[in-house]
Amino acid sequence: MNRTTLSLLAGTAALAAVTGFAALNPPATSAAHTAEAAAQLPVERTTLLCPAPSLSDIADTSYTSFTPVTKGTTSDGKAALQAATEQSVDGTGGGKKKASKPVLTPKAPGTPVTGDTSGADGPAYVGTAEGSYASGWTVQETTEVAAGTGRGLQGVNCTPADTDFWFPGASTAASRTDYVHLTNPDDSAAVVDIDLYGKDGQLKSTVGEGISVQPHASEPVLLSTLTDERQTDLTVHVNVRSGRVGASVQALDDKTGGDWLAASADPSGSLVLPGIPKDATDVRLIAFTTGDADADLKVRLASPNGTITPAGNETLHVKSGMTTAADLGDVTRGDAGSLILTPTDQSVPVVAALRVTRGKPGKQETAYIPATAPIGTRATSADNSGKGTTLSLTAPTATAQVKVTASAGSEGGTAVSKTFTIKSGTTQDVDAPVPSGLKGTYALTVETVSGGPVYGARTLAATEEGVPGFTIQTLPDDRGTVAVPVADQNVSVLQK
Repeated sequence: MNRTTLSLLAGTAALAAVTGFAALNPPATSAAHTAEAAAQLPVERTTLLCPAPSLSDIADTSYTSFTPVTKGTTSDGKAALQAATEQSVDGTGGGKKKASKPVLTPKAPGTPVTGDTSGADGPAYVGTAEGSYASGWTVQETTEVAAGTGRGLQGVNCTPADTDFWFPGASTAASRTDYVHLTNPDDSAAVVDIDLYGKDGQLKSTVGEGISVQPHASEPVLLSTLTDERQTDLTVHVNVRSGRVGASVQALDDKTGGDWLAASADPSGSLVLPGIPKDATDVRLIAFTTGDADADLKVRLASPNGTITPAGNETLHVKSGMTTAADLGDVTRGDAGSLILTPTDQSVPVVAALRVTRGKPGKQETAYIPATAPIGTRATSADNSGKGTTLSLTAPTATAQVKVTASAGSEGGTAVSKTFTIKSGTTQDVDAPVPSGLKGTYALTVETVSGGPVYGARTLAATEEGVPGFTIQTLPDDRGTVAVPVADQNVSVLQK
């Protein structure tokens, strides 16, 4: 018997042993698992990007970090928020440079922690959370500017990196100074195109093509340097050719303050823009269709008593490739409200945002509400105060129940939870819980308990010298868990 025959017999015997064991010891409940849904498990790593906060010498910026307690997480982990330029290849910070002290070092899940910077030299930050710190990690950047362009309260949630962003609501008007902030968290350069769309279509510009964002760096791009045209309402499209970035628009006005404009939710035929303050004196809707067809939209306002149609603004026609705006005035008329956009006929992908103004002429402040995704399983809002926080929730299609938890305070206090029912077609400014014995700031975590989808937004308010400073952040699902398919042992592949 030659060596080849011996090898073949040995291989056959080994295979028979394996398949024989499998036949005698089949995987437990393998048939049942085929019908099971994927398990939802906590994510183990989260990266967030915070844009450079301000160009004002008199700006004061605070950062608040919070991770909600999540079942199933590991007992260990870590998180840090460091200047983008101090991130090394392995993500530990520093590289060849001497790393400065992080602006904050997050505490254990369930307790927020704060840090601060001041002046015009505040950098962009890259945050990384691992293990028990990762699931639902939220970081809020809040800036107070006492005077000058964009004076007032500016706030933004630090966001994950991505490759495609839409920002309806930007401007190159003479009174506006708008920047697109691009932050690259990776070890290689990112290449980005910025396209601007006005009332007549795309604006001519070659400067916005092929913008290079260096590794672990942030690039603020002034919109007025990309085009000579001055337009009140623009849609900005940030498209990443290679790599990935975090992107936010800082929209500043000479007279009416300013705020951060977060990216709109993914283009969709139906959109929800939640949390219009009840004392809004002017609301402007800006919309853009990302497809090749025009969009005709029904415009409805979800109020505390149900859904109504704003007089004179029953529908909105959005031409393909052109930014369309509509003045809704004081549409809420003293009640909390959320705007709901749905197709009148054919569904066409649309992005949208609201520019919201509060206060009287001469003492006005503005903020932005982009269309957003629903709360889903859970969403979190950091940096809340006992008196300056308003939580607004809307259930556009069906009654829903939600649980709202106020975390412990950053300097002391005990977590408290409440459950609320939001009726179908309504918006409610709920009486959100406040931690007992609160010291410092706290986080609000909203969880969907039952019913239809719920959308939410949190308003922070701080009046300074008669100017009603405020900022609004929407509450999309925090994506703190990921679906992991159920897998079974299957040795049948050895028989093929």
